[in-house]
Amino acid sequence: MLNSILLILFLIAVSAFFSLSEISLAASRKIKLKMMADEGNVNAAKVLKLQETPGLYFTVVQIGLNAVAILGGIVGDAAFSPTFKLLFDRFLSPELAEQVSFICSFVLVTSLFILFADLTPKRIGMIAPETFAVRIINPMRFSIMLFRPLVWFFNGMANLIFRLFKLPMVRKDDITSDDIYAVVEAGALAGVLRKQEHELIENVFELESRTVPSSMTSRESVVYFDLRESEESIIQKVSTHPHSKFLVCDGNIDQVVGYVDSKDLLNRVLGNQSLVLSSGVQIRAALIVPDTLTLSEALESFKTAGEDFAVILNEYALVVGIITLNDVMTTLMGDLVGQGQEEQIVARDESSWLIEGGTPIEDVMRVLHIDEFPQAGNYETIGGFMMYMLRKIPKRTDFVKYAGYKFEVVDIDSYKIDQLLVTRLSDKPAAVLPKAPGGQLPSLTPAGKNVSGPIGAAIIGAFAGTQNLPYQFQIAENNAAA
Repeated sequence: MLNSILLILFLIAVSAFFSLSEISLAASRKIKLKMMADEGNVNAAKVLKLQETPGLYFTVVQIGLNAVAILGGIVGDAAFSPTFKLLFDRFLSPELAEQVSFICSFVLVTSLFILFADLTPKRIGMIAPETFAVRIINPMRFSIMLFRPLVWFFNGMANLIFRLFKLPMVRKDDITSDDIYAVVEAGALAGVLRKQEHELIENVFELESRTVPSSMTSRESVVYFDLRESEESIIQKVSTHPHSKFLVCDGNIDQVVGYVDSKDLLNRVLGNQSLVLSSGVQIRAALIVPDTLTLSEALESFKTAGEDFAVILNEYALVVGIITLNDVMTTLMGDLVGQGQEEQIVARDESSWLIEGGTPIEDVMRVLHIDEFPQAGNYETIGGFMMYMLRKIPKRTDFVKYAGYKFEVVDIDSYKIDQLLVTRLSDKPAAVLPKAPGGQLPSLTPAGKNVSGPIGAAIIGAFAGTQNLPYQFQIAENNAAA
């Protein structure tokens, strides 16, 4: 009996080896194995090569596991059944004692194999699959060579079945953006990534999905010079709006001529020269981009053209707005560079917010913890959402209820939604903007600033610096005059 017990322990050890091999080789990540191989780990390179033909080691593993399980059952029955029979003969008839003894030996051997030959080694292998894979790769390669005839036969039959059902025979480890999102989220939850790093990585991916209108200076906010504008008017505009670049148009904003740089205006001021555009002021050609570009594509356009200023046109060749490299980078950096700027989302208390109509919908989603807005491809801003849902030009006090919030129009400026009051209706967790030092709330999207002062100082400062609405939407309008 001692020999049988030792043989069973040996079979359990062999089965544990095959179980550990199976889970560690299957769960090993190619990225980590490639890093180990690049560092000179020869066994990691062997594991990568074996993963290209997984049928070989899976066949060996199954041959080993099934052979050991059958042998274990035979040996276990021979080892434990007589002992159990002697015990049960005292209480039961010989026929019944023999049957109960067989069942007991079967349960005992099966329990031993499940616990020590299957569950335990597989859980160990899942903890650090790459570490165990590089350690057992050589014994597995030897097993493949030892059982090559059987491996060739069974693997060939399996490949035939795969071809019959048109199934892929090699695992694809293509990395998608969802995989990276999941890794970043896991890193943030584990504390490996700081909050700022997490937000920055998320913003990088948002560049691919957000279009240029979400970060542009809109048409009505663009400060531009007319070709025939007087020097006094130019000085007034530069003093009031100290930007680094100004659009130049001929008569109206849709007739774009180019742009002037504040550096050139500063040089003319220092040289006591006229600022009238017809007096020799350098007008540079403006980069023109369509309003369908993503921020990532806009960034590439800036790089290709060597510019940091672009005019955005729609399909009718009308100016929608302007965008600068700084606008794109501010979107990328998010709250990290948003301190102290004019806020587009202001928290009144834990359950209400004042939001400008031009606020990008992505920023509203982030602050209010809303997963998605309906048919979001049809609008860019929260004001666009209101117009889309109301199906009309909004009036003051019109409102929409969505996702546990009430979005109410509180201010209109020439048919444009200037400000919304958002109130939480449900008991959702509070989504309050994090407070910056000094008690101020950081803005999610930068806005322009108004700075007054002499023309020279102003220029220096500028240079430095759906048809069927889903049932959950509740829409109401007030017929009172706006």
